[in-house]
Amino acid sequence: MNSTNEVILKVEDVELGYGALQVVFNVSLEVKKNELVGLVGGNGSGKSTILRAISGMIKPWKGRILFKGEEISGLEPHQMAERGLAHVPMGRQLFPNLTVKDNILLGGYLPRQRAKRNSNLEKVFSLFPDVEKFAHMEAGSLSGGQQQMVAIGRALMLDPDLLIMDEPSLGLSPLYVKQVMQTIRQVADLGFPVLLVEQNIKQVLQCSDRAYVLENGRLVLEGPSSTLEGHPLIRKAYLGL
Repeated sequence: MNSTNEVILKVEDVELGYGALQVVFNVSLEVKKNELVGLVGGNGSGKSTILRAISGMIKPWKGRILFKGEEISGLEPHQMAERGLAHVPMGRQLFPNLTVKDNILLGGYLPRQRAKRNSNLEKVFSLFPDVEKFAHMEAGSLSGGQQQMVAIGRALMLDPDLLIMDEPSLGLSPLYVKQVMQTIRQVADLGFPVLLVEQNIKQVLQCSDRAYVLENGRLVLEGPSSTLEGHPLIRKAYLGL
């Protein structure tokens, strides 16, 4: 198999819910090496629930989740991290009173990363020169967009085989949304596969390779992002055209 076509993540016919409430219905998706894939939809569409299942926070009712060819449906979040999956959570979840540098270093906590902490930190700073400027400032003093860069940098300290991001544009000004999306594209171009969960469909379609569109827990569209941008459903329901 060509390495660029290797499937890193495969979600097969997954159904998810909380208690007696079903939230996700028979969803399948995949992410290949060197891909930036969007999972988009409005509030309550089931995007974050799928991410929680991939990260090991909840277990599927039905279906399978495969990561690097191994079924991971029953694993815990720390086991997923050990296997090379990094999750950038909604709301960034930094420690505001710690410095930017210390927040980033927290991402290199696993034994196999500790030996590479300094070299990985240099990689993060070369990717985010602005973040390096703020290295010794408290993370809580930064803007939302700058904090998002720190959160992505912290995840990259894991040297991940897959990066999953939950609503990175949430609460950001339009200028910072554009900057964060460009950064995520840059990360993908460095060879980190990315699954990007977002409400901001227009921005995601402009920076991703492929996308899946969810409505009420069901997949309604999928395909190359350039094709979906011109789809009548997307133009009417999400872009207001």
